Amino acid sequence: MHGLVPAKLGFGGAAIGNLYRPVGDDAARATIDAAWDRGIRCFDTAPHYGFGLSERRLGNALAALDPDGQAFVSTKVGRVLRPAPDRDLSAERQGFVSPEPVESAFDYSRAGVLASFDASRDRLRRDRIDLLLAHDLGALTHGADAAAQMATFLDGGYPAMRSLRDSGVVGAIGIGVNEIAVCEELLDRIELDVILLAGRYTLLEQAALDTLLPRCAAKGVQVIVGGPYNSGILASGAGPDARYNYEAPPADVTRRVDAIAAICARHAVPMAAAALQFPMAHPVVTAVIPGMADADEVAQATTLATMPLPAALWTDLIDAGLIRADAPIPTETA
Repeated sequence: MHGLVPAKLGFGGAAIGNLYRPVGDDAARATIDAAWDRGIRCFDTAPHYGFGLSERRLGNALAALDPDGQAFVSTKVGRVLRPAPDRDLSAERQGFVSPEPVESAFDYSRAGVLASFDASRDRLRRDRIDLLLAHDLGALTHGADAAAQMATFLDGGYPAMRSLRDSGVVGAIGIGVNEIAVCEELLDRIELDVILLAGRYTLLEQAALDTLLPRCAAKGVQVIVGGPYNSGILASGAGPDARYNYEAPPADVTRRVDAIAAICARHAVPMAAAALQFPMAHPVVTAVIPGMADADEVAQATTLATMPLPAALWTDLIDAGLIRADAPIPTETA
C-alpha cells in the first residue's frame, strides 16, 4: 500500500458534476485538461456527483489524455442511480444541477455495490478502478437509519468490495465519509486500505488527531483528505456567501476563520495556501483533493499547494490556539 496515490495534490470531481450550479461539458473538459497539464494524476469522483455526470466527463477526458493508464482514479459505491423522468433537470437536486434524468439512492447491498461498480466502469471507460470507496456511511448522513445501513454494508457491500479487490479489478478499497465516528467504528470491524475523510482534518478541525489518525498510522491505513477548504470558507473567507459543511457557517466558525485569515494576512499568505498545505503535512495523509470547478481553480490550487510559507505562520496559528500544537506542520518553509 505504500505510495498508493501518486502525488499529494489530487482532483476532487464533485464540481464537474455540477455541484450547486451548472457547468457545461466544454468547461468541465477544460478543467480536467488543465489539471492534467499541471501534472495532476489523481482523480476522485462518484456516481452521486451529478448522477453520473462527473464520472462520464472524467472518463471521456481521460480516454483522450491518458491512453497509457497513468491516472489514479477513485470512485464510490453505496448509491445506485434510478430513473427520475419527472424531475425538473434545471433545478438543484441533492445538491447538483444535472441534466441526467436519474437520481441517486442509497444501496449498500452486494447487488447494489456490484451494479454501481459496473456502471461506474462504463462511465469512466476503465476496466480497472484504482480505489473503490463506500460513500457516506454513518449517522451524519443516515441518522436513525445508520445502523441498518451499516448492517447491509457489512453483510453484503463490504464483502463485494473485497471480492472486487481480490479479483484485481479494484486496486484498493475503503470508505469516503464526512465524519470521524464511522471511521473509528469500521476500523474496529473490517480491513480498510484507505479512508477518504472530507472536511474533518483541516485548519478549522483537528479532532482526527485524537485517535483516528494515530490508529490509521498503526494499521497502515492511508488517508486522503477531501474538503480541505471546509466547503469553501477557508478559501474565500467568512463572507456573506460562505459555506461550511455545505451550509451557512455558524458564528463560532466565522470567528475562527476570521482569526485564521488575520494571521495569514499578517504573513502575506493566502489562507487557501495554508489550508491546502496543512493537512498535507501529516504523514498518514497520502493526498489532499480540493474540488476544482474551472481551469483558474486548477491553476490556483497547484500554485498554492507548493507556495513557500513562513515557519512563523504555523507558530502564530498554534500560539493563537487555532491549530493544535501536536499537529504536524509543513517543514518545507521559507
